[in-house]
Amino acid sequence: FELLIKKCFFSQDYKGQKLAEQIFQGIILVSAVIGFIYGYITEQFGWTVYIVMAGFALSCVLTLPPWPMYRRNPLKWLPVQESGTEEKKVADRKPKRHSKS
Repeated sequence: FELLIKKCFFSQDYKGQKLAEQIFQGIILVSAVIGFIYGYITEQFGWTVYIVMAGFALSCVLTLPPWPMYRRNPLKWLPVQESGTEEKKVADRKPKRHSKS
């Protein structure tokens, strides 16, 4: 149950992280340009700040939760090896012979 919760609510793959970063930067950039233009036209710096803050809030809602679009390419992990195989490998090694000097 705990693994299911972690997988569904707390994981993004690497391509999903890249997509989230691109979306975040795009929204911030667009909102900054729109805010600057609107603030310049209305001659009110406050509107620029409000529009940029709204863009930041929107980008946080779209990129911080691990939406399914950010989990499309999961990593394929190697299978777990049994602990007995490591012990066999150590036992199969030939002991080193030291040369007599």
